[in-house]
Amino acid sequence: MEQWVVVTSMIVAYLMITLAIGLRAGKGLSATVDGYVAGDRNFGLLVMYFVTGATVFSAFAFLGGPGWAYSRGAAAFYILSYGVLGMAPWYVIGPKVARIGRRLSLVTQAQLLTARFPSKTLSILIAVVSVVALIPYITLQMKGAGIVIEAVTDGHVPLWLGALVSYGIVLVYVLMSGVAAVGWTNTFQGIFMIVIAWALGLYLPYALHGGIGPMFAEIIEARPEMLALPGLTGSGEAWSWGGYTSAIIISAVGLTMWPHIFMKAFTARDERIIRRTVVLFPTFQLFLVPVFLIGFAGVMAVPNLEQADFILPHLILTIDLPLIVVGLFCAGALSASMSTGDALLHATASVAVEDGIRPIQAMSEHTQRWLIRVLMVVAGAIAYFFAISEGMSLVVLLLTSYGVIAQLAPPIVAALFWARATTAGVLAGLLAGSGTALIGFFNPALVPFGLHEGIMGLLVHVPVLCLVSWLTAPQERTHTDQFLNPKPLDNG
Repeated sequence: MEQWVVVTSMIVAYLMITLAIGLRAGKGLSATVDGYVAGDRNFGLLVMYFVTGATVFSAFAFLGGPGWAYSRGAAAFYILSYGVLGMAPWYVIGPKVARIGRRLSLVTQAQLLTARFPSKTLSILIAVVSVVALIPYITLQMKGAGIVIEAVTDGHVPLWLGALVSYGIVLVYVLMSGVAAVGWTNTFQGIFMIVIAWALGLYLPYALHGGIGPMFAEIIEARPEMLALPGLTGSGEAWSWGGYTSAIIISAVGLTMWPHIFMKAFTARDERIIRRTVVLFPTFQLFLVPVFLIGFAGVMAVPNLEQADFILPHLILTIDLPLIVVGLFCAGALSASMSTGDALLHATASVAVEDGIRPIQAMSEHTQRWLIRVLMVVAGAIAYFFAISEGMSLVVLLLTSYGVIAQLAPPIVAALFWARATTAGVLAGLLAGSGTALIGFFNPALVPFGLHEGIMGLLVHVPVLCLVSWLTAPQERTHTDQFLNPKPLDNG
């Protein structure tokens, strides 16, 4: 039997197991928006740990991470840095959000913000910003799945078909079971991809160079610039410290604000689970160590690979590995892609309905659930269109999304910690910051010092928010106290 047939059979088996877990996860949930979007607020530590970790580390980590280590060297370390920094604020913010969400029956980010800053316009604006940032992120996951399947099947299953089948499976279980499917499939997929990443990260340097030490010795001798911080740009020139540090900062800020991660604060059983998840999260970051080793293993072994994001599947297919290992690698890569893609699809549709449509059109809970499912399919179709089109590298695509989503940070901080913030200030800041980030993205020459355009957005956003808030009437203290000093939950 040909290799691609065996590998394809293993991929199908993996997808069927994932589908079964996803469909089973929805059993016993209430037929409410709370059940579909927030899992009846009953996620325990195990699911919270893996839904957070597996959601953060996606196709960009499993494919883009090795791709950057291979093509840009030490520049890839920014991925390791921002994960720890980005999750740390949740130790304080997460429990506070959980308290407010449970008491006011909130399920999305915008609902929290508009509860503090009442405005239909603000809700719709946040929905637009969130969806604009989430669609490229979903695209990245689909593209990653398609890349892997196309590579390991020698092109017999092209990128468009691999992405279509794998995300067809994702759509089915998320449509049926909502966030519960996201939680339990992420637990399965998170365990799977960690095991595969470590196995490959330790084996490939040994197979190609005789070990990790000899591998780095070869790189230092022949390509020392690959290991010198802050690494290289996509064109092979030295990356500026401004570009490197701003990529870390904008990604850390954005990580805290991603709707699909933020919304998980509303799913936790109690506050202690959120804090423990934050404390344990750096252990999940260890997943990146073998991922980078894989990329560095290809530096000397594959001098001129045209598409850096293909380095991991390329190495797998050029080394004489048993078919079962190739199949397991593919399943691991699909785990990384699907464990984020399902959360993203669910969050995109939930945000669009709860924050973009419901504020201007009242509807029953049944209608909300139905519309979330419809828009999930629409979001998936849009992302699929971009996934099968030619585009940027996976990491560049992700960095672009972070610049937009990071603009939600000032309003969240203002809502939870600044009594003097006003609705007008938040609206003005969000418009100014998002507009600046988008202008910087389309006109890089306007952004100084090689900074990320999202940083420029924040530098405009915060002063505008503060100035307009000071120039407008403050909110009643009884209103702001609900958000600045929420009472602890009974079980918190």
